[in-house]
Amino acid sequence: MMETIISKLINLPGILIALSFHEYAHAKMADALGDPTPRSQGRVTLNPIAHIDPLGFIALLLVGFGWGKPVQINGSYFKKFKRDEILVSAAGVTMNLVLAVLFAGIIKLMEVSGLDFMGTTAGSIAVDMLWGIVWINVILMVFNLIPVPPLDGFNILAELTHLRERGIYHQIYEKGPIILLILIFFNITDKIIGPAANFVLTSIVGLFFN
Repeated sequence: MMETIISKLINLPGILIALSFHEYAHAKMADALGDPTPRSQGRVTLNPIAHIDPLGFIALLLVGFGWGKPVQINGSYFKKFKRDEILVSAAGVTMNLVLAVLFAGIIKLMEVSGLDFMGTTAGSIAVDMLWGIVWINVILMVFNLIPVPPLDGFNILAELTHLRERGIYHQIYEKGPIILLILIFFNITDKIIGPAANFVLTSIVGLFFN
């Protein structure tokens, strides 16, 4: 039990960082593209309190994947709706990838620095915490790319395939959460996320440690 608690505490910074930066990226991109909605709702911030969805936070803490509070946008402000919708949807997962690469690079710098701190218990915990940040960002990125509403992957796919212009779009979107729960319940998401996340993590590790 104590090891589990320690493991969750080590992963806590990664969860807060991954979720906060993910939602901030959505909000910042929409704001940059002319939509004032995220800023008016206080979402153009890195403050975790503005972005944490309690259920999504608990899910990410307990089972390794979850979600933040969705950023509300108003596409009527976009100059090029389809392009800007894709940019906003892709911003979150792109941010998670950037963070995963960044923190893997920090770990590498720490390893080659020769600091005495690295040989201490505190140093070992710090490295574990940084690896947790890398892994959680990878998991969140891959999970959000699953093409099921309301995840980012579905929004990107809907724009690329013109699905939004078809009547079936709203039917799929309304049933999205149920579909997602079914996929999670039958461990289908695990079969998707596991191999994809391992591939991404291996690729990132290969950038710095091979």
